[in-house]
Amino acid sequence: MSRIEEIMTCSPVIPVIVIDDLDDAVPMAKALVAGGLKVLEVTLRTEHGLAAISKIKQALPDAIVGAGTVITAQDVENSVAAGAEFLVSPGHTDALLNRALELKVPILPGVATPSEAMNMLAKGIRHLKFFPAEAVGGLKVLKAIGGPLPQLRFCPTGGINPEKAVDYLAQKNILCVGGSWMLEKSDIADKNWGAIERKAREAASLAE
Repeated sequence: MSRIEEIMTCSPVIPVIVIDDLDDAVPMAKALVAGGLKVLEVTLRTEHGLAAISKIKQALPDAIVGAGTVITAQDVENSVAAGAEFLVSPGHTDALLNRALELKVPILPGVATPSEAMNMLAKGIRHLKFFPAEAVGGLKVLKAIGGPLPQLRFCPTGGINPEKAVDYLAQKNILCVGGSWMLEKSDIADKNWGAIERKAREAASLAE
């Protein structure tokens, strides 16, 4: 089993984390891990992303911490330097993929069509992010892709809630889903880490 497949099968949901306040990074991560979500995707959408990856990895060495919204070769380098153990991208470019492969860091490049998926397969990449999942046809598309391309495995992300996640996870070419529903802005604003832990526990149980 490849390292990226090990990561994708650690828990059914990979929380997509956006850090607006760096002080929230560690308690938020602790709540998610305590709820059973060991794999964490910290996006680079804010200025705190890289620092948050470093802080979380130092505080929670047993967690698997990755970088999301990785879109350039420089993002790859910065993420690895910060301690990211895997990378997630909304799409893919040759420069991005080549740098990730050079550094031997597991990556989930984003695809939305069969042609993009075939292009990744031609590069030897079989584990993919399907994004933006619901906006481009969701489960129906992934079921259709599974026919001619059964060797591919996906982490669909984008517009997925707990109810939809159950249906996605029942599909054999889907190893996990990405989502942020367990990270409600009101809970984060109130520092209600207990609520986040509870929702993380519910998410972790979806594949049972």
